[in-house]
Amino acid sequence: MTRTERVHVALRMAILEQRLAPGARLPEDMIGEAFGSSRTIAREALGRLATEGLVELKPNRGAFVANPTLEEGRGIFVIRAALERAMVRQLAGRIDVETARTLHQMVEDETRLAEKSDVEAIRLAGEFHLYLARLCGNPLLERYLTEIVSRCSLVMAIYGRPHSADCGAREHREIVEAIVAGDFVGAGNLMERHVEEVATRAQLGTRAEVDVRSILAEVAAQVP
Repeated sequence: MTRTERVHVALRMAILEQRLAPGARLPEDMIGEAFGSSRTIAREALGRLATEGLVELKPNRGAFVANPTLEEGRGIFVIRAALERAMVRQLAGRIDVETARTLHQMVEDETRLAEKSDVEAIRLAGEFHLYLARLCGNPLLERYLTEIVSRCSLVMAIYGRPHSADCGAREHREIVEAIVAGDFVGAGNLMERHVEEVATRAQLGTRAEVDVRSILAEVAAQVP
């Protein structure tokens, strides 16, 4: 993993886990200082996060953690439902035993974490959907879904109701079972319903202010 990739992955985790709050400014020099890297590496990592919809790059102002409104989130979920319905219909009955085992393990990990941390479970839920996208072998679909799922994960991390992640894990299990069984109609219907249910679990909440410099230092310390 390159330095840029390490900074990108660490910042992505911090954003989806809400350690870096929506709207927080992310100065390149502060990131470089925290990770012991150059501003160029920080800029590249921020650019990747912007492509995923997790960071907003504002001319003459810098980079900020994305701060989507609830209405923006609902609009993204509409697009996501259509894309993911088509995705699982394509995958149904076309995955091997090892891939099915991996999917089941991802759901089990998500279920276990849902009992401890909704935010962490939401991050794993996003990884589950992105893994399905990679299985399709369609780079364009994967790129679109990477941005949409990441953005939706941020919306859920901000607005999600308590324990909503546990519901998502149960729905993921049903989707996997339909895919393994080759039920492309059922898989499509379950995925569309799942995405719609995820959207309805969002609600406005309060956000606490955080010290970005201290959070960046903590995140950087965890990078191997």
